[in-house]
Amino acid sequence: MTTAEQGAAILIPASNAAIAKSPLLKWAGGKRWLVNRVELPLPVHFKRYVEPFFGGGALFFHLSPRKALLGDLNSQLINTYCAVRDSWVAVEEKLSRHAMSHSSEYYYKIRMSRYEDPIEEAARFIYLNRTCWNGLYRVNQKGEFNVPIGTKTKVLIPGELRSISAALAGASLSAADFAHTMADTSEGDFVYVDPPYTVKHNVNGFLKYNQTLFSWEDQIRLKNEVRAACLRGAKVLVSNAAHESLYLLYRDIGEVITIDRASVISGSNAGRKREQEILVKCF
Repeated sequence: MTTAEQGAAILIPASNAAIAKSPLLKWAGGKRWLVNRVELPLPVHFKRYVEPFFGGGALFFHLSPRKALLGDLNSQLINTYCAVRDSWVAVEEKLSRHAMSHSSEYYYKIRMSRYEDPIEEAARFIYLNRTCWNGLYRVNQKGEFNVPIGTKTKVLIPGELRSISAALAGASLSAADFAHTMADTSEGDFVYVDPPYTVKHNVNGFLKYNQTLFSWEDQIRLKNEVRAACLRGAKVLVSNAAHESLYLLYRDIGEVITIDRASVISGSNAGRKREQEILVKCF
């Protein structure tokens, strides 16, 4: 393989199966809105794509890299991606059963259920994501998913899981803290970092990072991991809140770009407004 071929990781790998370009899951804080924006800075070449807060993975699926390292602290989320990557036919079979049985009573029955079989658990995860309120992932103190049923009823899209599996074929997946994933980065990597948007002196307290709290101290810890990755030669892009505390935190690392977006988490149109985020470009 030539150097040029190794570097052109943003090209879709050759395959008879269609490669997914859109995320499998709806995810709070997801970046579907960002991937086609002209303001989004991307490196021309890289050998491996790395994302330590994978979530819905909008940028990953948009770029379709040949090789990737994808991490997230949410073990159920990572199990779902692994199951679809390795056994999409079996997951699709289980998901089709959920689709045929969907009702309010059935939703709450499945919400209360858990499975030891990773295939069954992955199908449950996708079903709940498709049919819960606003695609929100939220758990109680016992780690139990507790989001109410939503209005969406479309559970299964023909050919989707096969294309998601093809997109994930070259990806290594890990249920891990971001520091574990970031520590494995080096020259040739493009690292996209999209953490929970905690800011200093947040009046709403700290944001949930899976079942734990993502605090301001975690933001500082993350900034140090970003700096270390840059010093190792990785190309890093960070998304974060457009808040003075974040501008100050990243002022000495890279170029800070402010970008407008629409807030879409609100349940009503009246509650949705234009907001700003920052992109920190370190390459």
